[in-house]
Amino acid sequence: MSSKITVLNHGPLQVEAGAQVCDAAGKIFTSTEGKPIFLCRCGQSANKPFCDGAHRKAEFKSEVAAS
Repeated sequence: MSSKITVLNHGPLQVEAGAQVCDAAGKIFTSTEGKPIFLCRCGQSANKPFCDGAHRKAEFKSEVAAS
């Protein structure tokens, strides 16, 4: 099964199905198996690349729809 990535309106990317997140050197970030991962899109997170909810305070706005 492939990973599913959902673009959440005004929020992060939600990544499911056991995807691994790696840094530029290939080192894997630790994650909890079976739980979704939320990746920051707003650039304001103090825990990059992961979302920490900072998009709410920054009033990040982005609505994306598949064409």
